[in-house]
Order: sequence, then structure tokens, then C-alpha cells
Amino acid sequence: MIPLSEPNLGGNELKYVSDCIETNWVSSVGSYVDKFEQMSAAYCDVAKGIAATNGTAALHISLILGGVQRGDLVILPNITFVAPANVIKYIGADPLLMDVDKDTWQLDTVLLERFLATECEVRGGYCYHVSSGRRIPVILPVHVLGNMVNMEALMTLAESYRLTVIEDATEALGSTYNGKPAGSFGLFGCLSYNGNKIITTGGGGMILTNDEKLAAKAKHLTTQAKASALDYYHDELGYNYRLVNILAAIGVAQMEQLDAFIVRKRAVAEMYSSALKEVPGFRPQTVTANVNPNCWLYTAAFHRSKELIAYLKEHQVQARPFWVPMNQLPVFENDVYYNNGDISGEVFGDCVSLPCSSGITDEMVAIVINKIKEFYA
Repeated sequence: MIPLSEPNLGGNELKYVSDCIETNWVSSVGSYVDKFEQMSAAYCDVAKGIAATNGTAALHISLILGGVQRGDLVILPNITFVAPANVIKYIGADPLLMDVDKDTWQLDTVLLERFLATECEVRGGYCYHVSSGRRIPVILPVHVLGNMVNMEALMTLAESYRLTVIEDATEALGSTYNGKPAGSFGLFGCLSYNGNKIITTGGGGMILTNDEKLAAKAKHLTTQAKASALDYYHDELGYNYRLVNILAAIGVAQMEQLDAFIVRKRAVAEMYSSALKEVPGFRPQTVTANVNPNCWLYTAAFHRSKELIAYLKEHQVQARPFWVPMNQLPVFENDVYYNNGDISGEVFGDCVSLPCSSGITDEMVAIVINKIKEFYA
């Protein structure tokens, strides 16, 4: 089986993990946690990184510190992995789902501008959804598949309508917009190191911010809000969200290889796009203007996409459909979905993700391409 997106552990991972074991520094403090945070912050050009157990935890803490409260609305693209929609619900708020651009598959900033101009108003320093009377304190752009949202347009709208920006950059580590890294635009940026991401710690996440006070607060909340180094005194509701040293050690080794992984991901994407352009109905994701993507998960639209996925599986090639749009999931089906023709549903119906691990060989890519051409022959 040619896997979809598997870890590439060819660097110093074993050496650094062995060091953790030999020194007994395996829990939630240690030199590798500190180094991983520093490397991540430096790479993404922000002041601070706070390691967390996973990307979902990073998003949860960021929304809390971003001021989201029970009863609020948070603007979120309708095409996303489910994690950011879930964390909005954790707080007792609801996602306000925004349709995506038909070509880039990112949150549609033209549609967003129309929504804010016609459906919202600013009063008392906050944006409100007029028809429901509910506050919208935060917009949560998701950089889908390593492409990025039109951040120039989004940041301008956010400033005009008093929206705090919290970026879900969990798929976009290494992507840039006008040379500025994903995760560095908003009050917070969030990363994920799940096993299928461009780098992995097995499971893990990172909160990125330029606000040092909020960084300290994030670290406090992720360590059970323990207010004393000696006494078991906790001064507010805290969370057990800190990444452990042994996983951070893997992260440090992965960060050392990140640039090489991105080079390989981009090369694989180019091979697919070039070789499949004559396949009937083939349509790759359009890269947002001014974006240099990390090409994390190669995904394209195909005719008869579900049949193609089944055919590839029969021939030992792992391919996957796109995420089900949030408005089609039971938990979110009653939430506001602002759209102009449900582009999200069309994208979901047509898209297929193809094998694109950073360790995939040219020969494997050729097999995938040939099987796709066979299917459409």
C-alpha cells in the first residue's frame, strides 16, 4: 500500500528521544520542550511558542485567551477539519460558518466582506450579528491543505469590524503570504504535529503569539493553572495540555528537517499537477495570490471522485475524500451557514487527496499517476 501521508523519521529523532530516557527527562518539562518552543517561534517569526498536547488544545486555549465566551459566534470556514469547530463548542459558543472560494478552497474573503457589511454592526468596540444580536469577537481562518487565506483582505476586514484573528495554521507550517509565515498574522496562531502533518511529534501542538503576557498566560493555563512552583495552589480553571519532553525531542529533530520536507512536498505536487493536467475533470487547488504553500496534502478535484478512491484502494494506493463540510455534520447543522451557492458542498463532492508523504519516491508517485490514468482510460 502506498500511504497517503506518513511520518518521515529519518533524522535525529532516536538520538534525542534516547537522551530523554537516559536522563529521565520524559515528562512536561525539559530542555527539548524549551528548544522546540523556541525553534517553532523563530521559524514562524513570532516572539513566543507554547507547546501543547495537540493542535486542538492549542486552539482551545487561544480561543479562551482571545476572549470568546459562552453565547458568542466565531467566524469559521465551512471547509475545515472538525477540530476548530469543536473547540468553539467547548466554550459554549457557536461557529458562524462561511463558505469558501471556489478555486482556492479557503475562506471566501469577498463573501466575508459582504456578510460583515450587510449582516453585522460594530458597537461598544465589538462586532455583532444583527439578526441574532450575538457578539462575534473572533474570526478563525483555517489555512486549508497548506494553502493560505487572502490574509491582506482578511486582516483589513478584521480591523474594520473589531474582530480578533486567531489562525488555524495546523496544515500550513512553512507556508507564507507575502513572505510572512502562516500563524504569525493574528493574536494567536496554532500548529499541529499529528502523525500525518508535515512534521510530527506523534501528537502535539503549538500556540504562537507576539504577546508575551498572553504567552505566559497560555503556559499557565496549559499547566493546570498551577500558581506556585512548590504548593499545589491553582488560581483558576486550568488544563492538562502541556507537551511532554520526549515528544518535543521528536519535534526538535523534525524541525531540523522541515525545509527539506517542504522542498520534497512541492516537488511531488508539481509532478502530480503536470502529469494529470490532461485527465478529464482534473482541477488542482489554486494557490492564493502571494502565497508560497508548503503543499502539505496534495488534493485535486476529479470526476467520479468516490469511484476513483475505491479503484485506487483496490490497487494498493491510499487516497481520501475531502473533509465533510461542517454544515453537513449533525453537531453543526443548525449553525448559521453564510454562502452564495454552497461551494463547500461542490468541493467536498469532487476532491480527492493523493499520496504525498515527504518520503514518497518518484516511482511511487508514478504508480499513483498511472493508476489514475488507467481509471479514466
